[in-house]
This record gives sequence, C-alpha cells and structure tokens, in this order.
Amino acid sequence: MTTPMSTTRRTGIVLALGTAAISGVAVFLNADAVRAFGDATAYTTAKNLVAAVVLLAVVGTGSRTGARLTRPRSRGQWAGLTAIGVVGGSVPFVLFFEGLSRATSAQAAFLHKTLLVWVAVMAVLFLGERLSVLHYLAIGLLVVGQIGLIGGLGGFGRPELMILAATLLWSVEVVVAKRILAGVSSWTVGVARMGLGSVVLLVWVAVRGDLGLLTGMTGEQAGWVLLTGVLLAGYVGTWFGALKRAPAVDVTAVLVLAAPVTAALNAVADGVPLGPQLDWLAVLVAGGALAVWASQRTRPAPVVAA
Repeated sequence: MTTPMSTTRRTGIVLALGTAAISGVAVFLNADAVRAFGDATAYTTAKNLVAAVVLLAVVGTGSRTGARLTRPRSRGQWAGLTAIGVVGGSVPFVLFFEGLSRATSAQAAFLHKTLLVWVAVMAVLFLGERLSVLHYLAIGLLVVGQIGLIGGLGGFGRPELMILAATLLWSVEVVVAKRILAGVSSWTVGVARMGLGSVVLLVWVAVRGDLGLLTGMTGEQAGWVLLTGVLLAGYVGTWFGALKRAPAVDVTAVLVLAAPVTAALNAVADGVPLGPQLDWLAVLVAGGALAVWASQRTRPAPVVAA
C-alpha cells in the first residue's frame, strides 16, 4: 500500500542524511585519531565522554528547539535505556575502535554499513516493519556498491571480526531504541547511550589501570578527542532524531551513503584518483535514492512503546 511521505517522516530522512554526512567524516578521521592516541579503549572513553558532555550541554540550553529529556514511564523503558547504554554506548565502541586501529577505514566503513542488513532482518521480525520490492532492490544496490568500493571481501581477519561484532551489537541497539523512542525523546536516548556508556567505559579503563592515559593526554591527543567527540555528539543527536521519526530500515539505508563521503576523503588524503571508484559510488547513490523513494511508498508499521 502506498502513502505520501509525512512531514515527520521526511524530517527523519533529512536527519538521516545529516547522520550519513557526519558518519562519513567521522570514520575517516577516527582511523587516524585512534592510531595517534595509541590505546583504542582509552581513546574511545575520552571521545565518548566529550560526546556525552556536548549532548548534555545542548539539552541544557536547547529547550526552545525541543532538545529536552523525558522521564521514562515504565520498567521496560528504564531497562531499554540501560541496555542502550551498555549494548550501544560502551562494548561495541571498544570492539569497533580496537578493530579500526588495525583495519583500514574503507573496510571499517563497509562492515559498519552492513548494519543495514542486520537491521532489516530484525526490523521485520521484531518491529513489524514492511519491506517492499523497492527496499530489497535498494539494499542489494547498497551492499553491492559497498563491496565494489573496497575492492572485494578478501583479507578479513580478527580486526574486521571485531568491527562486525560491534555492528551486530549496534543493530540490536537500533531495534531496542526504536521501541523506546515511541515513549521518550530522542535526546533522552542519546544522553542515556553516551552518558551510561561512558560510565561503563570509565570503570573498565580504571579496572585496567589506564586512567593515566586519560589524565595525561598530549595536546595532539586532546585535539583529536575534542574533534571526534563533537562529531559523535552530532551523529548521536541526528541519528536518534531520525530513528524516532522514520522507520529503522529507511534511516539505516540512508546511513550507507556515508561510504561515498569516506571514500572521497580517503582519495583526497591519499592522492588516489576517485575516477575508478565512480561506478561503485554511483551504485551507492542509486541505492540510497531508491531507499528514500521506497520510504515514500510504504506505510510504516506502528511501534508499541516498551
């Protein structure tokens, strides 16, 4: 059944496009930042703390723009927010950046964007979202374009498996967040994710005896942390805003468009001509456009609040 895209849903897609742009830049920068910091877990903790502080600052000064926290009204919502903080805001970050410190940003970008496949499966099973033929075609184009962009699937080892494990955890987070967002604000979910996740990461760093890595950062390390932390706050703010307003499959499909951004930045930084990749980039853009079109032609399933 087809239906015109509502204003709320359109806003969600636009926010997802913003998330994709931020993600494309962040994946590119994080590959260098985590290596400059030296310790992936300490870097992740510091960066996430910055993101949590930025989100809280926005909430504290952004009441006029709707940036506000809402109190959970059920045990299910409290449990969901706790799960998001742990499953989304701490463990997968450690896995992702430990893997990223040893893998290329192109491989990391591909594996992170397989989030679409896992979310599509779980959204159908657990959220009741409906996928049309257009959705399947869009997903196919996006996956094929990503594989072509990185030159195939060879050369994957332990670092890539860590990134894949993080992506699977984040896909679970998407499903949990989509249910929670039916009853609380997107800012509540974002602050819970980064705030609670940062606390868990801090405890882990303290247990390892590495708090000195956070208190003894060099100027260069602090600069990387501030830059990528602000980007992460932007990613979280736009991502959960998009997820609240549009179906999980649609916003996750749009997120794949981060890959061309990362590819373009890699080409500029490494001095590699972008020409040989243009065909695959065109496939990705076509897949993203088709995903947006598909989102206009399907009626989203109602999500019951947790």
